[in-house]
Amino acid sequence: MKILIVSDSHGRCYHLDRAVRRVKPIDMLIHLGDLEGDEDYIRGIADCPVEMISGNNDFFSRIEREKVITIGKYKVFLTHGHRYGVNYGTQMIKEAAVMRGADIVMFGHTHRPLIDLDGSVWAVNP
Repeated sequence: MKILIVSDSHGRCYHLDRAVRRVKPIDMLIHLGDLEGDEDYIRGIADCPVEMISGNNDFFSRIEREKVITIGKYKVFLTHGHRYGVNYGTQMIKEAAVMRGADIVMFGHTHRPLIDLDGSVWAVNP
């Protein structure tokens, strides 16, 4: 399964368009918040199932703030991350993932890519 994980497009989808075109075909697109009104546009360019959650700049969005999805044999906690102090580390967000029975947590917010494979929960920020 090929999954494109993105976050923080902030209503400017030029780079997202390029990324989708570059890696197509994809089986799933995951957007981790700060879409700023581009939900329908993103679904349209993806041409596959899309999972998305809202971020701290998605003020009037009706999209869920957080969710747990299953990908293969893994439970994945999706959140934007701003409620878990992600600017200061992954400890709080990993604890939140454990409380939800997740193996992986995916988040955005910091605009800094991260893959933290330490411990029982993996943390990924695209």
